[in-house]
Amino acid sequence: MRLLLMSDTHLPRRAKRLPDPLLAELPRADVVFHAGDWVDTATLDLLEDRSRRLVAVYGNNDGPELRARLPEVAYAELGGLRFGVVHETGPARGREARCAARFPELDVLVFGHSHIPWDTVAPGGLRLLNPGSPTDRRRQPHHTYLTAAVTDGALTDVTLHRIT
Repeated sequence: MRLLLMSDTHLPRRAKRLPDPLLAELPRADVVFHAGDWVDTATLDLLEDRSRRLVAVYGNNDGPELRARLPEVAYAELGGLRFGVVHETGPARGREARCAARFPELDVLVFGHSHIPWDTVAPGGLRLLNPGSPTDRRRQPHHTYLTAAVTDGALTDVTLHRIT
């Protein structure tokens, strides 16, 4: 099962559209994750239309229209793994322990907000993934997103893609 992970698209404020490399991944993905800060409903409409399955949440910059359509936290069981998606996880310091305590039932937590790619494992085994942003790199050298796979009940092939 192929996964596509993104967050913090901030359209149309930070970019006019999603980048072509990211759009090219959509038909390849069995499940698309978006960890919030869409800003516009057009991007949600596009991903709902082009994704086989979308697991998504709203972020702190998302207004009432997006909050009416998306949860603050989303959950999905995929190939025997329990996934969660949330926008904010707080400061980097102590993140693993804090998220493991908040989401003890999960195997993988996808989050956003910082625009900084993140891939760590908390005590107890919770994998934390932040795909960064494909449209607003802030202080990062590149715009980014993640792909991964679920194979035989394990998360595999986690790859950070840099858009130049």
